[in-house]
Amino acid sequence: MGSAVDDIDFDDLTAPELTDVQRQILEFTEARRVDFDLDRMRAEAESQAGVDDLDDVDGFEDRLAAHVAAIEADEGLRQLTRSSLRQRVVRLLRNRLSLTDLLKRYPEIGAIPIENPFIVVGMPRSGTTHLVNLVAADPRRRALPYWESQEPIPARGDGPGISGVDPRYARAKSEHDALMASAPLVAAMHDRFPEAIEEEVELLDLDLAAYVLEWHARVADWRDYYLGLDQTRHYAYLKKVLQALTFLRGPRTWVLKSPQHCEQLGPLMATFPDATVAFTHRDPVAVIQSAITMMAYSDRLRRTSIDPDWLLNYWSDRVHRLLDACVRDRDLVPAERSIDISFHELNGNEMPVLERLYRCGGVELTPKARARFQNYLDGNPRGKHGRIHYDLHRHFGITADELRAPFGFYFDRFDVHAEA
Repeated sequence: MGSAVDDIDFDDLTAPELTDVQRQILEFTEARRVDFDLDRMRAEAESQAGVDDLDDVDGFEDRLAAHVAAIEADEGLRQLTRSSLRQRVVRLLRNRLSLTDLLKRYPEIGAIPIENPFIVVGMPRSGTTHLVNLVAADPRRRALPYWESQEPIPARGDGPGISGVDPRYARAKSEHDALMASAPLVAAMHDRFPEAIEEEVELLDLDLAAYVLEWHARVADWRDYYLGLDQTRHYAYLKKVLQALTFLRGPRTWVLKSPQHCEQLGPLMATFPDATVAFTHRDPVAVIQSAITMMAYSDRLRRTSIDPDWLLNYWSDRVHRLLDACVRDRDLVPAERSIDISFHELNGNEMPVLERLYRCGGVELTPKARARFQNYLDGNPRGKHGRIHYDLHRHFGITADELRAPFGFYFDRFDVHAEA
């Protein structure tokens, strides 16, 4: 692995050489099998929330069972990953319990408008994270930091202590510190530090109706289950969570983003009809190679073995599905309420993009907002945590041209440039 921070070369990507810290973590966590007993997980969530009404409507219990069954069917997960996924299920249940309780105590939350959001839609690794963090620098606009995405609704009695620090933030920081100690190069690919702006599909997953699990495990069954759901009702649930967060911390004008929206543009626009949507576009080769390299690196701790062929095949297909749906449904978003952005426009030429976005949304781009944007750009240059050297052929046995071939329909529809 290259030592220079500006040139990270994974020479052990598919046959990892674990560090002493990584080996110690695995030796400790692999000693005992993690169970996914639904009754126990519900009881833990109820104990943490201090309430016991899980709001089983619209088949939530069926989705919970399918979610857990998909995790259990993945036999290649290490106990470390099974533990983190079990904790995630309990956390989602606890958050759902706390939300249901909050809405009962404050029914006026349901009347809070979510007005004129900016929504960033595009593939992973296509500049969506950069753009949403930029827009979030505008103090007039509400965004979702990572710490809040993990625990959006505080449990009863879980407020800041004498230090004034929200315990949800403290927990997220502790988890991030542990991740940086065990897998530090994640920061060069997608650094989810507590203040980083995160995707609202984490909120949608309180309803267990998002594609998020696909990033944690090999769950083709869950993918198919998720794709069969009527997402209109689940996006309505997402809006309910946003209303609750607005009630708790304001303001009510949001900036949102997720690749999942590419294949859910109908439900997205039904839920947020006055949204201004920014579509980011990038060569699918760059998207896929970045995603599967990140996944392979994470799999050194996540899985008992790394399968580059599976990663290539699954994520090439997944990106194809997302882009196919995006091309099919792009016109569901009115032209006067949307813009298309090429990835190269987000590499040193961001201010004209922001001007287009704000003009399209009918929002004044104030001098204060411009100054905040420039400050963010100055402090977050591309490659801040190092640049990854990708080698598709060496690691995944395929050339860029071979990987790009099935995506002609996408290049034909949008102004996308092939990357080397």
